[in-house]
Amino acid sequence: VQLQASGGGLVQPGGSLRLSCAASGIIFSASLMGWYRQASGNQRELVASISNGGSTSYADSVKGRFTISRDNAKNTVYLQMDSLKPEDTAVYYCNAYGRRYYGDQPKGYWGQGTLVTVSS
Repeated sequence: VQLQASGGGLVQPGGSLRLSCAASGIIFSASLMGWYRQASGNQRELVASISNGGSTSYADSVKGRFTISRDNAKNTVYLQMDSLKPEDTAVYYCNAYGRRYYGDQPKGYWGQGTLVTVSS
């Protein structure tokens, strides 16, 4: 399973970024997808998740500012981040929980991180 995250970078406070995560080797349409982040010195935390049915969940700290979405035709999950704050600075990781093939046991997989820096 490969999860290729992209879209990080440097942005000013109040700005926007869109992260993308392209998945392969997993039954994407049946997988729970999520974005986590880890700031320096902190534990990794869940930012947002989206079920195979499209139900979404967000950390309180990003509600109303971040939007998670998925495109099953492209095997890709997105995280639209608006009104960014310096405290959003972190390495963002894509996570997939699902099966590699029908009959497989579901498990979680991680992509490489993408760094988001919010600074003036």
